[in-house]
Amino acid sequence: MNTNTTQPKANKKGILLVNLGSPKSTSVADVKDYLDEFLMDERVIDYRWIGRALLVQGIILKTRPAKSAEAYKTVWTEQGSPLIVITEQIKEKLQKQVDVPVEIGMRYAEPSIETGIQKLVDQGISEIVLFPLYPQYAMSTTETVIEKAESVRKKKFPNVKINYIQPFYNREDYVTCLAESIREKLPTNFDALQFSYHGVPERHLYKTDPSNTCKIDDANCINSQVETHNAYCYRHQCYKTTELVIEKLGIPKEKVIVSFQSRLGKDKWVEPYTDETFESIPKKGIKNIAVVCPAFVSDCLETLEEISVEGKEEFLHAGGENFHYIPCLNDEDQWINVVKTLCEEKLNQFYLV
Repeated sequence: MNTNTTQPKANKKGILLVNLGSPKSTSVADVKDYLDEFLMDERVIDYRWIGRALLVQGIILKTRPAKSAEAYKTVWTEQGSPLIVITEQIKEKLQKQVDVPVEIGMRYAEPSIETGIQKLVDQGISEIVLFPLYPQYAMSTTETVIEKAESVRKKKFPNVKINYIQPFYNREDYVTCLAESIREKLPTNFDALQFSYHGVPERHLYKTDPSNTCKIDDANCINSQVETHNAYCYRHQCYKTTELVIEKLGIPKEKVIVSFQSRLGKDKWVEPYTDETFESIPKKGIKNIAVVCPAFVSDCLETLEEISVEGKEEFLHAGGENFHYIPCLNDEDQWINVVKTLCEEKLNQFYLV
């Protein structure tokens, strides 16, 4: 990485695509380093520093890295981490469609957000459209990316302007893209289509509500039209994504399940939990399911291993018969067109300032 802070040329624009990140390799040491940076983020585990350190470094990192390393080995490709590889593929396809430089950065590990900004600055960029690749807003995704990028910008690149793309869960072009992607991969016969979103602790919903009116129930999270808290309500945005997509697909609500995966620790997270759903629904006669994970735009450990391997085993062990995982949007052409549109809208805003 070039660590100099070359002064950018005036008014030259670029795009930075930001995803979660991944360990450098499947070695236990690299996985431990990655988990340390990830879990010590105060917007992921939002305890005070001493409590977070005791939990993460005193307990989790004693045992979890070895288990996670084995899981990463099951999804690793010849090119490396699926998430990094797919994000690079998105970048390459987008670069062919836009006339400004495109780079990638990861919130955790490398290539970091700072690395991505530096690469753009080295090309003379002074105005960056930064795209957090998360459809829904959460403090542990969109918020932490923006906070990190702003911290890096102020410290290392004070002359650079950054325009952030906001969550796009309810945009017509994104919803159409996701619905068509699901339609193409949906099996002919299924008892239910399950939307499994990444989970968050319930307290995160209260912390991100600027109106201080958040109540975790269907009237407030799902049916409410109050923009002040829905703009930051992860649970609302997940249910809204589902509602808009199934409307496009023409699937009746009774054949749709919404759940939340990947919970950590003993705190209460947003319910219902995906793993418990997999274990319970076969007893209700739901034997054939298709599962999609719309909190992710790129397949990664949480989709390729947690859902399509562990989740499938849980469902079949509980009496299920057919489990069909529907891949993320990855580098599908229609998704690249959505990315291009979102980026160009923000690029054009620079001209209006």
